[in-house]
Amino acid sequence: MITKNGKGVFGGIAFGKIHIFSDHIDVKKYFTSDTAKEKERFERACNKAFDETISLMEKTKEDVGKKEAEIFEIHSMMIRDEEYVSAVESRIEGGINAEAAVKETGDEFAEKFLSLEDSYMKQRAADVIDISERIIKALMGKSLNAKDLKEKTIVVAHDLTPSQTVQLREGNISGFITEGGSGNSHTAILARTMNLPAVIGVKGIMDEAYEGIDAAIDGSSGTIYIAPNNTTMKRLEDKKIKSDGEKELLQKYKGVKTVTKSGKEIMLYANISNMADLDMVLANDAEGIGLFRTEFIFMESRTFPSEEEQFEIYKRAAEKMGGRRVIIRTLDIGADKKVDYFDIPEEENPAMGFRAIRICLERTNIFKVQLKAILRASAFGKVAIMFPMICTLEELRKAKSILNEVKLELDFAGIKYDRNIEVGIMVETPAAAIISDILAQECDFFSIGTNDLTQYTLAVDRQNSKVNSQFDTHHESILRLIRITAENAKKEGIWTGICGELGADESLTEKFIKWGVDELSVSPVYVLSLRKKITELYV
Repeated sequence: MITKNGKGVFGGIAFGKIHIFSDHIDVKKYFTSDTAKEKERFERACNKAFDETISLMEKTKEDVGKKEAEIFEIHSMMIRDEEYVSAVESRIEGGINAEAAVKETGDEFAEKFLSLEDSYMKQRAADVIDISERIIKALMGKSLNAKDLKEKTIVVAHDLTPSQTVQLREGNISGFITEGGSGNSHTAILARTMNLPAVIGVKGIMDEAYEGIDAAIDGSSGTIYIAPNNTTMKRLEDKKIKSDGEKELLQKYKGVKTVTKSGKEIMLYANISNMADLDMVLANDAEGIGLFRTEFIFMESRTFPSEEEQFEIYKRAAEKMGGRRVIIRTLDIGADKKVDYFDIPEEENPAMGFRAIRICLERTNIFKVQLKAILRASAFGKVAIMFPMICTLEELRKAKSILNEVKLELDFAGIKYDRNIEVGIMVETPAAAIISDILAQECDFFSIGTNDLTQYTLAVDRQNSKVNSQFDTHHESILRLIRITAENAKKEGIWTGICGELGADESLTEKFIKWGVDELSVSPVYVLSLRKKITELYV
């Protein structure tokens, strides 16, 4: 048995066989005389890539809609395209390996598409590169399709992007381990949202020798056991049974009002990243959605999602929540949440650069499309709008002005929406917290994002594992800023929530309520435990 340690970002026990995942593609070209074998490998890889693409298409149809799934239908046809297949096989017959043949063919076809005048055909260049990379990953064994996994699997990677992490929710993946990463990253937050035991910062875990070996994760202690012995397995199984039993006991808090013993009612909401999270929200009896991270709609799309595509998603969320508040945060792209088609230049310090509301206020066409979709959805439930990373009164006023323009456009078109829709802001910078008395006069609510508030206040990069120990969410400066914000909100008659990870920290729950925090929005798995805590308090 080999034991390794890292930092647990979500507790729980997971068992499975290790699968080493790397999305780095380094295609080496070499010559071979066994062309028949290479063509067989290519055919198998095409079949695998085709099946993956069809699976993505069906999932997208189910989760988002038929129109959104069309891109994968195009990809599936391109994989089977006779001209493309023939070009690859011709190169293989010339004596080169399948990976190089696919890469050269993909590059050649992409260049042809880019040389065409038609804008639609130009867009196909990215598609042919995409399907070529999918086939190459299948050839190199680097393709990760959770539904293909026949046994419980623990994914091991150097690091995972937020968009890659989202893909782990399907199939037989029981947990993940990364060699790098930060406990405060969006990837770690997603692990908690998805109820996936995860450990980061495990040095030497990417050893290919571990591929296929049985392993266990103890997310609460941050310990990894490779080829665990019988004694360790029995101890972890007992620990899992006990944990599952504690979760079962929390079920009695479903349907219970979130009210302290002294009668203070707290709004207990959940954070989501996409529609797939909604089932967990309802299963854990959250009273609303306090943070809908809409950037993941963009991150999971191949191009800018249309107004209609976004409207259908927001509408379904509003309807599914059945009249409970759904707070939709406008696009918060930037920092570690990258989207290639936005074409944002590389920055020295992206966390403090061109991101979130700064992008929306400059690229107002993108912003307007999203606002129009949210407003239209507000006719189907209790929807609220929240602007991220507001630092100045001018930013808030400009965002509201654009919102009013969109309202006029809908009025002119005779489209219904909630004319009294709430408009709030994220308080996630020291600047916003310090001028919260002024900002409170021009919005309906605050939601404190404690992850970024900590990053910006302490000058500690939340993505940098080397400064993890300095990322102190309990630092007195953070707590004072939270208190100031809540008190200023109360003076102006608006409510305050916390939607950062600190909202689930039960050691601070009593303080938050005493300071006037009205709402806590957490990962769905923490809702019932937090409700139990709140109902036991005399505040």
